[in-house]
Amino acid sequence: MLIGVIKHALMITSFVLIMMLVIEYINVQTRGSWQVALRGNRFGQYILGAFLGVVPGCLGAFTAVSLYSHRALSFGALVATMIATSGDEAFVMFSLFPLQALWISGILFAVALVAGWLTDLLFKNQERFLDKEGHELELHADEDCHCFNPGNMLAQLKQISFPRAVLIGLFGSFLFLLATGLLGPGDWDWKKITFTVGASIALFIVLTVPDHFLEQHLWKHVIKQHLVRIFLWTLGALLAIHYLDSLIDISVWIQDNLLLVLLLAVLVGMIPESGPHLIFVTLFAQGAIPFSILMANSMVQDGHGTLPLLAVSGRAFIWLKLINMAFGFLLGLIGLWVFG
Repeated sequence: MLIGVIKHALMITSFVLIMMLVIEYINVQTRGSWQVALRGNRFGQYILGAFLGVVPGCLGAFTAVSLYSHRALSFGALVATMIATSGDEAFVMFSLFPLQALWISGILFAVALVAGWLTDLLFKNQERFLDKEGHELELHADEDCHCFNPGNMLAQLKQISFPRAVLIGLFGSFLFLLATGLLGPGDWDWKKITFTVGASIALFIVLTVPDHFLEQHLWKHVIKQHLVRIFLWTLGALLAIHYLDSLIDISVWIQDNLLLVLLLAVLVGMIPESGPHLIFVTLFAQGAIPFSILMANSMVQDGHGTLPLLAVSGRAFIWLKLINMAFGFLLGLIGLWVFG
């Protein structure tokens, strides 16, 4: 069990690390112009966040957390992502009832846009959520990084620095473990392919960027400030969830009272885990619960998407979950009142 949880934590941490590295790379290459465009277009942030959310699985949510941790997305846009996402349960819903799953995705996308806008309207002072140093994407005023110069690659490898050697070993080992099936999915599904492509891009970046970029942006910023903290928070949360799930059989909570079931669906949705929510997916597929309760659960839950947010900002994690719960319960009540 412990090995399985550690592997799961490593996969989550690795993807978040890869996304942070790629974001740093793009930021320096474009001189931060994409940040200016994104920050100046809040509605564009909501659309991007909601789109990342409705993509089945947790990878879009991890990407949104990475963007938020660098202040490239507002807190409202992050809320939009987590309202729109249903985690890995989306795959099950599309396999069991594809038409209804498509409706859920469309409703969640629309609600996510409104929720994101309202959240930013209410939370004017968002800086308190990211009060730790080092979250801002850095650009030095005198920096002119030629991040891909094939003529320098051989010289950099001959006089390899400690950070470059560690990062090459890290991503090389990750690719080897993926290829051999020792880490990640056993079959070459879309998720395993995504991880492999992402790790290959990260390895390419590590091999080609100059020492200054690698040490200032990748090693000091991404690795030293984020890597260990994200892994420990993710591992701790997964262990806590595993033991909680072994002590409490959530399925026995289901009652005939629809209002109680709605409340339970919202509360279970607060668990940052893919698994317990399948109870409501299964009950809906069997016709035991109405569409509105499944929608409420899908709106609140986000799979593992918010686990890395614990390492970024505990306050942001708590407020995000409370906002999602409020929207899920309210929309679920309206659904029960209108459709029964």
